[in-house]
Amino acid sequence: MDNFKNKKVLVIGMGKSGIAAAQVLKKRQAIVTACDIKNPDLMPEAIEELHKDNINVLVGSYPDLVEENYDIIVVSPGVPLTIPPIQAALNGNIPVIGEVELAYLIKKPNLQMFAITGTNGKTTTTALLQAILEKGGFNAVVGGNIGNPLTLLVDEMDDGIIAVEVSSFQLETTNAFKPYISSILNITPDHLDRHHTMEHYVNAKVKIFKNQSKQNFTILNYDDELVKKLAPETRGKVVYFSTKYHLPAGVFIKDGVITAHIDNNVISLCNTKDVCLKGKHNLENILCATTIALLAGVDKVDIISSLKSFKGVRHRLEEVLTLNNVLYINDSKATNPESAIKAIEAFAQPIILIAGGKNKGASFNNFARVIKEKVKTLILLGEAKEEIKSAVMALDYMNIYEVKDMAEGVELANKLASTNDVVLLSPACASWDMFDNYEQRGDLFCNLVHSLGVDK
Repeated sequence: MDNFKNKKVLVIGMGKSGIAAAQVLKKRQAIVTACDIKNPDLMPEAIEELHKDNINVLVGSYPDLVEENYDIIVVSPGVPLTIPPIQAALNGNIPVIGEVELAYLIKKPNLQMFAITGTNGKTTTTALLQAILEKGGFNAVVGGNIGNPLTLLVDEMDDGIIAVEVSSFQLETTNAFKPYISSILNITPDHLDRHHTMEHYVNAKVKIFKNQSKQNFTILNYDDELVKKLAPETRGKVVYFSTKYHLPAGVFIKDGVITAHIDNNVISLCNTKDVCLKGKHNLENILCATTIALLAGVDKVDIISSLKSFKGVRHRLEEVLTLNNVLYINDSKATNPESAIKAIEAFAQPIILIAGGKNKGASFNNFARVIKEKVKTLILLGEAKEEIKSAVMALDYMNIYEVKDMAEGVELANKLASTNDVVLLSPACASWDMFDNYEQRGDLFCNLVHSLGVDK
C-alpha cells in the first residue's frame, strides 16, 4: 500500500525514526511537515537534513491541527500520545500512526517481517535471528527498535526478511501491521509511567499479532504464564518454546539439548553448554530465535553454527574488560528491574552492582531481594537511587554507596573490587535523567572502565 501522494502529513518527533519517516513520505509525494517541541539549537543537524530534502520544519512548538487540516499524523515512538496535537488528531478522527505502521504500509509484497516483542530480551533475540537467517542464506536485516529506521530499510528492500524488534510504544500506533511471524518473549511490568496500567501495557504488546491469520505464526513463551494465556487471542498458528518443559509440539530443552518438535518432525540441535550466549535468561532468547528460524526454513546446520558463534549485542551483558582479575560488564540496556535481575543471576561470582536512573513506574521489591541474595556491594546513582535504597534497606541490606555520576561510580567500584569480583552496570532504570539513551550511558561506562589505571 503506497497511497500518500498529495496527503498532508505531520511527522511529530525529529529523531532518527522521525527524519526517516519524513523522507520516505516526501519521496512518495506527500506534503510533509516535521515538527519537534525541542529548542532548535538542540537539533541543528536534523533541521539541516530535513531542509536538504525540502521538507517543512517546525521546531519549538506544534502546529494547529484544525487550522492546518492534516490528513495523517506520524508519531515517533518516544513521543507520548497524550500531547495536545495527538489528542486533537484522535478527537478529530485524523489517523495517528507510528514508524512501524508506516513501514508496513509502504513495504513491497515480497518483503517479509518477522516481529519480536517482550519486556526483556527482544534486542538480543532479534539480532540473533538476523544472524541465523543470514547464515542460512536469506537476505535479512534488523530494524525497528534496533539498528536502522524501519521505514528506510523497507524503502530500500524489494524482498527478503526484516527481523523487527518492536516496543510497546511502537505497537501502540499500529493498525494494519501484520508480520508473517510474531513473537512475544515475556511480559513483566514496565513503562507504566506511560501505559499507566498493566492491562494497557499488555494490550499494546498483543497488537503484534492482532491482524495475523491462520497463514501466520505466533510464537509464545510457554514458561511465562501471562504470555501463554494470550494464545486464544491470536488467529495465527501458535508455536510455543520452553526452557522448563518437554512440549508435545514446539521448541524445548531435552537432556540438555535444544530440541524442536515441529510438523511431526523431531530435530535435535546443539547442547545448551555449546551456545555462545551465556545466562539462563538467554536460553529463552535462543529458543525463540531458533523457533522462528526453523519456521522460516533455515537448515539446522546453520542454526547450530550461529548459536555456537553469536556473542550478543552491545550494552547487554557486554564484557568490557578484565582488569586485575575483576570482570567489568556493561548491561546498560537493563532499563527495568526484571532485566537487571536476570543480569545479576547470570553470575556466580561476587557482584559490585552499579544501578539507578529514572524509574519507569516499576516496583523495586523483587530487585531488592535479589540484591540481598547476590550482590556484595551496591552503588547507586540517578533519580531513583533513594527509591532503590529504601527497598534494599527494608530487607536490612546496608552495603550501599551513593555517587553523583557514572565517573564516581566506576572509580568507587574499582577501589572496592577484589580478585574474582564482577563490576556490573545493570541500572534497572531508564537513562533519561542523566543521558539521552542507554547507549550513551553504556558507552560512558565502557570508556571510564578502559581509562582505569592498571594499578589499583
